[in-house]
Amino acid sequence: MGYVRIVNATSPEAAATGRIVLLTTSHRVAPGLLSWPAWQALHGADRVLCADGEHPQLPYLREAGITVDEAAPTAEELIDACAGGHTVVVVATGEGEPTLTDGLARLAGSGRVSMPDLELLPASYDLPGARLLDLVQVMDRIRTECPWSSQQTHKGLAKYGIEEAYELVEAIEDGDREELREELGDVLLQVVFHARIAEEGGDEDGAAPFSIDDVAGGIVTKLIHRHPHVFGDETATTPEEVKEHWLRTKAVEKQRESVTEGIPLGQPGLALASKLASRVRTAGLEVPLPSGEGIGYELLAMAVRAEAAGVDPEAALRVAARAYRDAVRAAEGVSS
Repeated sequence: MGYVRIVNATSPEAAATGRIVLLTTSHRVAPGLLSWPAWQALHGADRVLCADGEHPQLPYLREAGITVDEAAPTAEELIDACAGGHTVVVVATGEGEPTLTDGLARLAGSGRVSMPDLELLPASYDLPGARLLDLVQVMDRIRTECPWSSQQTHKGLAKYGIEEAYELVEAIEDGDREELREELGDVLLQVVFHARIAEEGGDEDGAAPFSIDDVAGGIVTKLIHRHPHVFGDETATTPEEVKEHWLRTKAVEKQRESVTEGIPLGQPGLALASKLASRVRTAGLEVPLPSGEGIGYELLAMAVRAEAAGVDPEAALRVAARAYRDAVRAAEGVSS
């Protein structure tokens, strides 16, 4: 996107009243990485102003030979600076200069002032995922300044990770996209929170610290390695072939002695039974179900049968349990 002209078309009168360029930049992009129209406007300006003497762009502008005056003019002063056809570029602060723009809009609306051309020129743009940088910065400040957050540990936060994961599943099953967006944010918060704690190093075991960049870098490497049909020379045309690639590369990475390794035993029972059955079936093993009496063994057999049929027994039970809940509420005369 190029610059946006806000007020005034180019005219002989405008040539005399000059031009104001409001230059905006993103703090999520490295300073100095500006668009070519932005550099043209800066080099062609009669004056360049910035109210923030600590603005991250200033060292790079001055290195490029641009003189930047630290000033916060009023709307009237800025218009006067443009008199005689001068061009003034205002490097906007992070807040976007609302006082200045409101003042210019008020003067333009009065009809009593000969206004310069007013242009908004975005000099840098956020890349996809840029708001994640904001999350990291906010989390860093919270960890430092919040009495509760600053005392949290991995173990203390573990229960919240479980809760947020279940709330995410519930949002998915409800089909509520707004709730889904919010719950994804809550899950993401857990990732960023744990990574921020890990930057401070291990607890009692003295483990080496790591950051959110290490977390992201690790999963990127894993995804590339486990998708040779996307990033390499392998070929996969069906979901089954993709899963085969994934399991094969995972087996090489982990070098496990048993297919049961890596399965968290603390997960819900039906999910645990289904995961064990999936590993057994994928490995092509013939493992008879343990014999025993009681509902536990019956549930195990049902979970294995469900997994073989491509049904998630945990999800299926939740659907049935919700129907049971609705029936209870109906019997109580309570609306759903």
